[in-house]
Amino acid sequence: MIVDYHMHLRDPRERIVHSVEAIERFVEQAVARGVDEIGFTEHVYYFHQTRQVWRLPYQIERCVYDLDSYVDAILEAKRVGLPVKLGLEVDYVGERQDELAELLDGYPWDYLLGSVHWLDGLAVDLRPGIWAELSVEEVWRRYFSALADLAASGHVDVLAHPDLVKIFDLRPKAFDYPSLDGVALEISTAGLHKHVGELYPDPALLSTQPPITFASDAHVPAHVGRDFPSALELARASGYATVTVFESRRARQEPLG
Repeated sequence: MIVDYHMHLRDPRERIVHSVEAIERFVEQAVARGVDEIGFTEHVYYFHQTRQVWRLPYQIERCVYDLDSYVDAILEAKRVGLPVKLGLEVDYVGERQDELAELLDGYPWDYLLGSVHWLDGLAVDLRPGIWAELSVEEVWRRYFSALADLAASGHVDVLAHPDLVKIFDLRPKAFDYPSLDGVALEISTAGLHKHVGELYPDPALLSTQPPITFASDAHVPAHVGRDFPSALELARASGYATVTVFESRRARQEPLG
């Protein structure tokens, strides 16, 4: 079994389109690349139903789409037999995490990704962002503290690009990763196309054998399953024989394809 559980429902020009026809393009690319199942995980700040949580202009200007239309499109694709799962990429919002979770309650999610893109309103994956304010050591410490809080919250099932903080290849001389119990980690090929030029996560984060999923972080259909041979190689080298599959936020292990 091979899954791609991180992608954003867009057309080939990266315009947001919530339709079964748009989903079909992603499925076609998945089939071509030998991916058995895909999951859509749009950024949570794109939907007006979550508007009350956001404070940054970057978030607010994107918060205009309808969450129900997004959900309905994916549910219809499931109904007609397409191998898709309903997910969302849920950002870390600190003390407002419970509030955000309440806004998402009641939707039939198959799984929820958790990610850390901002700390105290400063971007981790955009520069200058937080990098202009804090030392590399402090950015890493705060990032992984937030990631551990998100993992422990019970509000997400998988951590997206778990060591995103390495995106600019700025690293402390030494670092002890925290425990990230209770969630799966995605092996993401997106980092291969960033400045760091590496898979997420570092093999050290897989040393305790947390459950795993796979991710392309595709924003267009052509990127579904991109570079997955590299992700599979890392998984097998790290001792994995199974991949995590989700349904209705319940996880099971399937043999790794």
